[in-house]
Amino acid sequence: MKYINVFFFIVVTLSTGFSYAHDSVQQNETRETKTYHSLETFANILDLLEKHYVDEIDPHTVITGAINGMLTSLDPHSSYMPPEDYQELQEETKGSFTGIGIEITVKNGVLTVVSPIEGTPAFRQGLQAGDQVLRIDNHSTKSMTLMDAIKLLRGVKGSKVTITIHRNGWQELHDMVLVRDVIPLHSVKALILEPAYLYVRITNFQGTTTHDLRIVLQKATKGHDLKGLILDLRGNPGGLLDQAVKVADIFISKGIIVSTKGRNPDQDLIFEAHHSTDKYDFPMIVLVNGGSASASEIVAGALQDHNRAIIIGTVTFGKGSVQTIVPLPDGAGLRLTTARYYTPSGDSIQATGIIPDMVIPFEASTKPGIIANGGWSVREKDLPHHFANQQNNGHNKDIKKTAEQKEVEQRLATDNQLRTALFLLKNVSTKEQVSAGLYDN
Repeated sequence: MKYINVFFFIVVTLSTGFSYAHDSVQQNETRETKTYHSLETFANILDLLEKHYVDEIDPHTVITGAINGMLTSLDPHSSYMPPEDYQELQEETKGSFTGIGIEITVKNGVLTVVSPIEGTPAFRQGLQAGDQVLRIDNHSTKSMTLMDAIKLLRGVKGSKVTITIHRNGWQELHDMVLVRDVIPLHSVKALILEPAYLYVRITNFQGTTTHDLRIVLQKATKGHDLKGLILDLRGNPGGLLDQAVKVADIFISKGIIVSTKGRNPDQDLIFEAHHSTDKYDFPMIVLVNGGSASASEIVAGALQDHNRAIIIGTVTFGKGSVQTIVPLPDGAGLRLTTARYYTPSGDSIQATGIIPDMVIPFEASTKPGIIANGGWSVREKDLPHHFANQQNNGHNKDIKKTAEQKEVEQRLATDNQLRTALFLLKNVSTKEQVSAGLYDN
């Protein structure tokens, strides 16, 4: 057990100085006395439970519950992880886990979806950032810890879980049945939108994110220059702090990326950019939304403050705290909030988020015929009862397209934020031009 050391400050000076030192000692003694009295009360209650509770209790279960209650009284991100949960966390940051594929948090006392992970059962079922999870199977999530909720959501591949969802604007609750699956965490995905214009999506920040991103950039720039990059951080719930710093470092040549300040001096850290032989100075646009949290906000905030990229989308989640994972001797772990982080300009985004340079709400469209510029593209062959071409001259054959080309067309047709980003990237190179109002979208 780690004990708290209480330091007494002795001030040798005039009577006023002695009085200050005496008061300080009394305050420390009072705090220490209160702690011991509280621990004594806890021990007495545990003893009463073991002797008089209607059913025999498991002391380990009761004490674990007390630990969870202690941590959740502090903030929604601190939590105790039993050995099996700690092991799952380690596996998750390395590659995969089995579940439904959502990042969750506790917001205003309610279990809330931060974002679904792209390509997972939750994503396919249409779960959205901000959805409130009120029940998991037959269990109410009221007062449920994050780790308990995660444990209920995960399970054997192919098994089903029912969650009850409330969404802003809905009049009634909705039940969703999801089939658990292996959730692979390939965090970097890339597409060429047009020649020399690259789209990269980072779904979360895990151990290989920076390495994978560098490989994508090296391939894209091999033999020719990129004219622009769209970095998509929408729905990115965060992840490893060091990976966020390294990703931002790829695009920033000097200056502060992020700083952290905690209660202890060893948590007061400054992360700075380093000069690199790889020079990526092409124009950039970063897409964000309410599901962009923590590590993704660090990247967006750094690129915004250094005027390295134009930020487009909606206000981000606003998680401005740093959690440290502390291994415990029995194989368990403690996720403990140890610091707040600050953007290069010195701003904390806690509960406020990153405000985009251009606030553009997402307007999904699934109508056929929508093209990248937001207009309609209706051809003769799309009209009902059109005449067929009787000549076999090859002109009536559809042009074969690769799977990637089809994906690009689909994304541009249904994603107004991405269309705007590509338009700006091709016509605007700096944030100053945007703020000057040269383009209004």
